[in-house]
Amino acid sequence: MRLNLFLHKSDTHTVLRRTLGTLGPTWLASPARRIIQSACFIGFLVLLLYVCWPYGSRDYAAEMQAKELIDAEIFLALDPLLSISAALAARAWVWSLTFAGVIILICLVIPRGFCGYVCPLGTLIDIFDWAIGRRLKLLRLKTQGWWTNLRYYILAVTLIAALFGLLLSGFVAAIPVITRGMVFILGPLQLGLVRDWYLVPPMNTGHFVSIALFALVLLPGLLQQRFWCRYLCPTGAVFSIANLLRLTERKVEATCVECSRCTDACSFGAIGPGYTTHALNCTFCQSCGGVCPKHSINFRTRWDKVNLKPQGEDAPKDISRSRRCFLAGMAGSVAAGIAAPALVAKGKALPVRPPGSVVESKFLQLCIRCGECFKACPNNVLQPIGLDRGFDALWTPRVVADWAGCESTCNNCGQVCPTGAIRALPIDEKRAARIGLAIVNEQTCLPYAGREDCRMCVDECAAARYNAIEFVRVGGEFDADGAPVEGSGYLAPVVLADKCVGCGLCQMRCHSINVKNKKLLERTAIHIEAGPGKEDRIAKGSYLALQKERAEKQAESRQPQGNDELSNDYLPDFLK
Repeated sequence: MRLNLFLHKSDTHTVLRRTLGTLGPTWLASPARRIIQSACFIGFLVLLLYVCWPYGSRDYAAEMQAKELIDAEIFLALDPLLSISAALAARAWVWSLTFAGVIILICLVIPRGFCGYVCPLGTLIDIFDWAIGRRLKLLRLKTQGWWTNLRYYILAVTLIAALFGLLLSGFVAAIPVITRGMVFILGPLQLGLVRDWYLVPPMNTGHFVSIALFALVLLPGLLQQRFWCRYLCPTGAVFSIANLLRLTERKVEATCVECSRCTDACSFGAIGPGYTTHALNCTFCQSCGGVCPKHSINFRTRWDKVNLKPQGEDAPKDISRSRRCFLAGMAGSVAAGIAAPALVAKGKALPVRPPGSVVESKFLQLCIRCGECFKACPNNVLQPIGLDRGFDALWTPRVVADWAGCESTCNNCGQVCPTGAIRALPIDEKRAARIGLAIVNEQTCLPYAGREDCRMCVDECAAARYNAIEFVRVGGEFDADGAPVEGSGYLAPVVLADKCVGCGLCQMRCHSINVKNKKLLERTAIHIEAGPGKEDRIAKGSYLALQKERAEKQAESRQPQGNDELSNDYLPDFLK
């Protein structure tokens, strides 16, 4: 049975050939593949730049839900290395494993079809090779060398590290690399051009490291077409291993005249000695079939009996050699896996994580550093951690409340997370998810310092309907009997710990007005702290139930005991 998707020169009308020829030789040879590639790449950009664009309505959750006809994280879910490594690192089921299993099964019929047809990073590399690489042929590598099987070593190191709890797939897997690169490059451009440049937060070392890595993926195209995909991509290595069980394959019949056109058309180096096939490299792109002048190349089920061209001496060694390299890589990477815990930063205060984040150890094992939550977050509340907190936390999200506060109508970060590092919460549960606790610095707070009246934090909290900050009379005087003197003291903000969820809106307002605008303070007088007793980090269960439980305990502790009497002026507003 044939599975030919290419167009041979004798099968196409002259006008169609001219039209396809203007787009390039690969469009002419395999237009179906190029159409699918283009559709997937455009779909990736639409999901990233349109669906994950959080602006348009103040009801951010409803806005994204209306646009998300397809899950914004679907491409990340289709990358099998992400799901497999996250599940190994966290010792837990990851929902995207189902998608990974489906795409691997599909690729048994269309071997490495993800690489040849779907992967947006591969398409971007094709664009780079066409626009720049082919014009700057400064250095060309020979096809074979010590680098030929590097992707298997990278895959082995990634999986071994995952077994030891260190997630490296977000650094090297195809879809996180392009997602994070696009978020850090196109995201600021889109925000600055569409809204305003003052809304773009400053970049840190994490941004620059990611952009440099993104460039290192593209630049080897100057050495060879699809260099990253051929030799370095561990996601491609997963599909190459799956090719051992392929149901279909490229077959070269005895009518082959060895014209070399197929070798020139193949961007993956899948044409072996004697013009036969390196099975683990072939992506079923079928460009070779489209350029073959003798119809000698066909794509058939693996067991079809045809009059095949005799294979070269080295062709049968392809599979066994790659398998041996993979096993050698697995063994050689054990040392890296054992050393993985040493890469974790120790002794630093916990960053404020997004609402719905699981416990920190699991969070670091599940977060693939894709950057999708940054793109979906309105006002850039979530920003990537740089190198200041160590390699293990690099590119993971944290709340930067000096820049903005977490909007009460937004749950986008959990909706786009592909691994469950951030739980996908309904909006009422998200509003109850405690990510930190607001702490007032009584030394610098304007009312406490007696410098001027200021209630911006109280007003901001009330506007978000949290009502977790109240004015309480403090600094009062007492008479000889120890009773408070009526009218003495002053009103100052006090945080109600049972109501505060750590959204950071109070910190944002204090910083933007008192620090940046009026320049009354060097740093904000109220800030959000994370840590034990200040945040809720649960993998399952209800945040609303936890909030209710805290409120009941707090109400019990506020009950008056004995004959204690206290003037109403000294009680919080909600107890008067």
